[in-house]
Amino acid sequence: MTLERWRRITDWPLVVASLLFLVAYSIQVIVDPRGDLGALLEDLLWVSWGTFLVDYVVSLVLAPQRWRWFLTHLFNLATVVLPMIRPLRVLRVVTLLTVLQRTAGRAVRGQIVIYVTGATLLLVYVASLAVLDAERAGGGSISTFGDAIWWAFTTITTVGYGDLAPITLQGRVIAVGLMLSGIALLGVVTATFASWIVEKVSAENTSRQAATVAHVDALRSEIAELRAVLLAMNPGLHVADPAPLEDPEAPSADPAPS
Repeated sequence: MTLERWRRITDWPLVVASLLFLVAYSIQVIVDPRGDLGALLEDLLWVSWGTFLVDYVVSLVLAPQRWRWFLTHLFNLATVVLPMIRPLRVLRVVTLLTVLQRTAGRAVRGQIVIYVTGATLLLVYVASLAVLDAERAGGGSISTFGDAIWWAFTTITTVGYGDLAPITLQGRVIAVGLMLSGIALLGVVTATFASWIVEKVSAENTSRQAATVAHVDALRSEIAELRAVLLAMNPGLHVADPAPLEDPEAPSADPAPS
């Protein structure tokens, strides 16, 4: 089995594991259940995390150049290893974005905006859950999910009103990640819009050039037909060959010096 085939096979299972993680983590943070339900949700979180662990190990084994793949996928390694440490459990939310990352890498420009928008909304939601989980346990000012959503939106847009701010280390790490994501989002949207404008201008120029060439060809045909008619009416008539028509797109020659 090749690495590419493994990725095609595991795409949907990873999507299911990601959705399972998102639902379980949302209930765990927002509802904060205790007892058997809380234990069940924790087990579901570890099962979904284990799915990504298996995917990482198998991908590493199937990689043609393992060391190169290992060095170029250190981010994947961090999202698999670090959540095993209890204080860093909040980093488990990052594994949810790996599936989108695979899909977005194969997207054409017309789909990039959709993927970026979806990933951004997902990132805001997950970051809200993560910061609420971290700040509520640390006694911060972000104590409700509504406050967490408001904080995430103002942070990812780099507005930052300052009315709510994380005080825990985990919360501040999430804030830094959101601010960097906001800057990257602005760059992607700007680049996509600029690419669209350049494509439209180029297509318009190509269309005009094609129309001009068609007009020149039509004139040449009409001149040839007129020449043929004149020769048919008077075979002894000398008709000079027409001068070549200038290409309107070609640059004009400089006048000869006097």
